[in-house]
Amino acid sequence: MLQVAILGATGRMGQALLRLTASAADLECGGAATEPGHPLLGRDAHSGLGLDPAEVLLTDDPAAALAGCDVAIDFTLPAAAPGNIAACIEAGLPLVMGTTGLGSEGRAALEAAAGKIPVMYGRNMSLGINLLTELVRLAAATLGPEYDVEIVEAHHRQKVDAPSGTALQLGEAAAAARDQRLDDVAVYGRHGETGARPPGAIGFSSLRAGSLAGDHRVLLAADEEILELGHHAVSRDVFARGALQAARWLVAQPAGLYSMRNVLGLQAQRDA
Repeated sequence: MLQVAILGATGRMGQALLRLTASAADLECGGAATEPGHPLLGRDAHSGLGLDPAEVLLTDDPAAALAGCDVAIDFTLPAAAPGNIAACIEAGLPLVMGTTGLGSEGRAALEAAAGKIPVMYGRNMSLGINLLTELVRLAAATLGPEYDVEIVEAHHRQKVDAPSGTALQLGEAAAAARDQRLDDVAVYGRHGETGARPPGAIGFSSLRAGSLAGDHRVLLAADEEILELGHHAVSRDVFARGALQAARWLVAQPAGLYSMRNVLGLQAQRDA
């Protein structure tokens, strides 16, 4: 039975992970952490979920949540990531990192950690999104620069970062397929007199409304046709299922930085 530590257990994704872990025959919640001051601190991790007690108490100490576990899954906020990463290094525990909006410092911390423990970083762990990323990579390479690339994403009103990490993942795939760096060609929203579209640009548009779990569309548009590739998440459980699949895979890997491409067998070598 794989003992899973869930960091961010009281958030939307943490709750989904707790429910799916409880229903899995090969998994068990071995630890659960939330932010300091949360009203559920000290209560059973399954409180309010309609599940049998997990016999694991919610803590605000990530090191305590990791004790006795085989792998950690982190869906918290960027501010919590450094402490969680450090705790996983100290415990020698594989880490599945699903927190988005990490920035360059957070990414550097993951890369440093990967020298000591297995780290799987995925800004979206849906199997469908990761297959979509490969389709975008193929389409961008095949169709060439005369096809303009535009990415539209929509999420719930509480999401704090934009564009979404998934949208950036899709943009990076399109840019890499054309031997570009996304930072050099990205256009994040448009307003006013913007001038003509720069050649080779990859545009992003972000929508925030209601309780949308996540919609992503990639348009590759030429003068005579438009190819549209997309993904609609019906439930956040799809991301949690992907994270648990990644956790099962990661525990058998050596130290290194991996992605969902590795988990799904789409790239054999370690992939930052």
